[in-house]
Amino acid sequence: MQHRTVGDLMTHSVVRVQRGTLFTEIVHVLHEHDITAVPVVDADDRPVGVVSEADLLAKAARRVDPSLPAAVRAKHEATTAEGLMTSPAVCARPDWSVVEAARTMEERHVKRLPVVDAEGRLVGLVSRSDLLRVFLRDDRAIRQEIIEDVLVRTLHEPPSGIGVEVTNGQVRLSGSVREEGLVPVLVRLCGSVDGVVSVEHQLSVGAA
Repeated sequence: MQHRTVGDLMTHSVVRVQRGTLFTEIVHVLHEHDITAVPVVDADDRPVGVVSEADLLAKAARRVDPSLPAAVRAKHEATTAEGLMTSPAVCARPDWSVVEAARTMEERHVKRLPVVDAEGRLVGLVSRSDLLRVFLRDDRAIRQEIIEDVLVRTLHEPPSGIGVEVTNGQVRLSGSVREEGLVPVLVRLCGSVDGVVSVEHQLSVGAA
């Protein structure tokens, strides 16, 4: 099965700013490109952080409180990307699967990931909406992949013995398989096909 990777889904032309980019310049960049965050890169184009609208608004909304920890006060007083950014940057690699990227976003509580090559240089940006694009896949394409790649090539099951229906990414399997142990395997493999939302089955065991 061919799974779409971060490299397939990411935005390749990425707007970025430098450490010394000023607050107002960052606001202009976000507005001009209609984006909500921008990676901050060093002189070698390696991401060192991300500045988001939330970072900018946090500064705009808060007055500096002398009782706050020094690190917090420094961020509130910052006027450049280096001081405003959330760092270190949480990055992805182009060969990551959708699952790897989504899990990283969930665990690190971020909405987007700069994508870096083997040298750590910025090559793209993947967002939550990019990852969700796999679920726009056509039902007919999903059904065809399940029949050709899962049933025939992987499990060597005759497609005539198993019914496959796909509606809005929801898969329903019916018919029979050769061995009982194939049922959970078939369900798991179908669930791993790009674009599948859920898998239900009414499968029996016996000759097709």
